[in-house]
Amino acid sequence: MPSRSSARLAALTVAAVCSAASAVVLTSPAHAASVRVHDVQGTTRTSPFAGQKVTDVPGIVTATRTYGSSKGFWLQDPTPDDNPATSEGVFVFTSSTPKVAPGDSVTVTGTVSEFVPGGASSGNQSLTEITKPTVTTVSTGNAVPAPVVVDENAVPDAYAPAGDTAAAGSVNGLTLDPSKYALDYYESLEGMNVQVADARVVTATDPYSELWVTVKPNEHPSPRGGTVYGSYDSQNTGRLQIQSLGSAAGFPTANVGDALAGTTTGPLDFNQYGGYTLVASELGTLRSGGLERETTQKQSNRELAVATYNVENLDPSDATFDQHAAAIVHNLQSPDIVSLEEIQDNNGAKDDGTVDASETVNKLIDAIVAAGGPKYEWRSIDPVNDQDGGEPGGNIRQAFLFNPERVSFTDRAGGDSTTAVGVTKVRGKAQLTASPGRVDPANAAWANSRKPLAGEFVFHGKTVFVIANHLNSKGGDQGLTSQYQPPVRSSEIQRHAQATVVNAFVKDILSVQKNANVIALGDMNDFEFSGTARILEGDGELWSAIKSLPKSERYTYDYQGNQQVLDQILVSPAIRRDCGLEYDSVHINSEFSDQISDHDPQVLRFRP
Repeated sequence: MPSRSSARLAALTVAAVCSAASAVVLTSPAHAASVRVHDVQGTTRTSPFAGQKVTDVPGIVTATRTYGSSKGFWLQDPTPDDNPATSEGVFVFTSSTPKVAPGDSVTVTGTVSEFVPGGASSGNQSLTEITKPTVTTVSTGNAVPAPVVVDENAVPDAYAPAGDTAAAGSVNGLTLDPSKYALDYYESLEGMNVQVADARVVTATDPYSELWVTVKPNEHPSPRGGTVYGSYDSQNTGRLQIQSLGSAAGFPTANVGDALAGTTTGPLDFNQYGGYTLVASELGTLRSGGLERETTQKQSNRELAVATYNVENLDPSDATFDQHAAAIVHNLQSPDIVSLEEIQDNNGAKDDGTVDASETVNKLIDAIVAAGGPKYEWRSIDPVNDQDGGEPGGNIRQAFLFNPERVSFTDRAGGDSTTAVGVTKVRGKAQLTASPGRVDPANAAWANSRKPLAGEFVFHGKTVFVIANHLNSKGGDQGLTSQYQPPVRSSEIQRHAQATVVNAFVKDILSVQKNANVIALGDMNDFEFSGTARILEGDGELWSAIKSLPKSERYTYDYQGNQQVLDQILVSPAIRRDCGLEYDSVHINSEFSDQISDHDPQVLRFRP
């Protein structure tokens, strides 16, 4: 059976008794007899029988899960009731390999539990299960209940109801309205046999043998086959995660724009990593969409090309240097300045006090030369050991690459890991007190997070200030399928504070020189429509240049079927107004199963 990460397996369905902290258990001494599956499921997200023993619940086995820590089977009543809010399927957790097979008619006696994948603190919805079961086989070889067809006509356009304010915003106690809300519709099918047909892939196959499809091909499509996430009210209801009950070796390796042709059928599950998931006992046939990696336009002699690229925890032991170099040289056309994020120190995640990253950066520079690119020079500032977040021991930081044949770097002593860079006025022009320098590194906004790196460049006699950022990640935020609606985005608190610091620094530059060329770029870990972006932009000090693209092309990252913006290049008014800027999100990673980073690089071209 499939070999999967233990962390992912732990997130799949496990009996609530294994983790009391992650279960909703409504204890009751009542003994319920003559109960059917739809009674167990009820009309809300939690069972009216949670914590109770139920006896001789009848149904047909539709599928079994025989691997991992979530062994069990799905039971479906072939005689449904007339209430669309009550699911006719439920997962029976056996803890060991189930002794039943699809098509068996059985009765189940056991305890009803509500399991919360990821634990109660995750905010996830719960999964109704029957645990500690006694299973009696009545007959074998029966027809499995026909799957419910999930398509664009069935899934509502509204995503979720507003949570009950009396229950801290939870939707758990609300009566399901599957004709109005997508999350209610999926919940009304929890545990049931479902089917999608000819479904387009909107997130590529990941290392855990998962992909995402859409059952709504016309829902906010990108030109390359994905589905764009354009606002907090545009969650994209047609997205559905696909896993397999078969061997991981046979799972399709798909890119965005491919399709699972024919039918994909299996029970509808709920897990920690994406919510509602079709666990396929029958997978459609992979049909290629022919997606190819993009190449940006080469900058002209008078254009300055500035890029940002998150190279995902790059350290000298990685095997991706040649691929990153080829991407920078060929797909990005050798930008004049490249802001790199997630450069690790010389021994990667080994936590021994090493902070120097010269081996990492120079190995990339050498690979770029070997790929036919320029001999870049670089500037960075080593962080204080284990103070900038990211993978423990990795000491990730931002670094500037620049092509000395095209642009010069103004070195000014004084910048280090703990000293704040300032702005002075020299002969009527803004000037950094240190270059490179770190922006307000002692500010509490940067606790356990990367500090911005500021540098002063000169191109054709014009000074350009560049601020490289890697803001606080979205870790800890509740997912879109959370029981709390709208979900809580707790990570915004620190990110908003960080954006405030960056904007204040840009204001310092512009207060000295109103027409200064200022660029703040990097992995902002937030959307172009977010509060973070609004704070960065301030009162016009900056503008996110990705907004120069059509809405259908605004994405740098692909997560759970939503193509979205995390990486941005923001520019000061002088660049926006007077420099004929061109912006390109160069899609070389996020849409592909064989990505070398989970982020797409961004390139800005303009004439200072």
